[in-house]
Amino acid sequence: MTLSLNHYSIRTTDLETTSHFYSKVLGLTSGPRPDFPFPGIWMYNGSHDNVANAVVHIIGMDKNDPEGLKKYLGDRDESSLHGTGAVDHIAFFATGLAAMLRHLATVGIPCRERTTPSIGLHQLFLDDPCGLVVELNYPEAEKAALDADRAKS
Repeated sequence: MTLSLNHYSIRTTDLETTSHFYSKVLGLTSGPRPDFPFPGIWMYNGSHDNVANAVVHIIGMDKNDPEGLKKYLGDRDESSLHGTGAVDHIAFFATGLAAMLRHLATVGIPCRERTTPSIGLHQLFLDDPCGLVVELNYPEAEKAALDADRAKS
């Protein structure tokens, strides 16, 4: 059996703020989504021609019309929507560490950094508007190059 991560879904009462985070911070774009009986936005990494690129599914909880979502995915209490529950974080492999650090500073998103030499990664940890931790994994060599450039300055 072969498995790969297809997408993750987030339930929120604030579609706009959540989609804005994934668009502005990670560069994902809003694209086609099936006509489900509840509001939502699919955020794509790459072409909108392939639903496999819809890596984040944002599910809107409509307080005025909750039945479509309840029937399709089940009921969730709004108070349970913050943080990660049993899921600790979601991670992506990435490139372009220096550009991302500049971008995060520009958009005012704090991150926590850690290098894990045993697996050759430099990691950034961000918190999305719903309290979900998003991990971005960069090749350790990018961090070393960045440190070398800073040392020259």
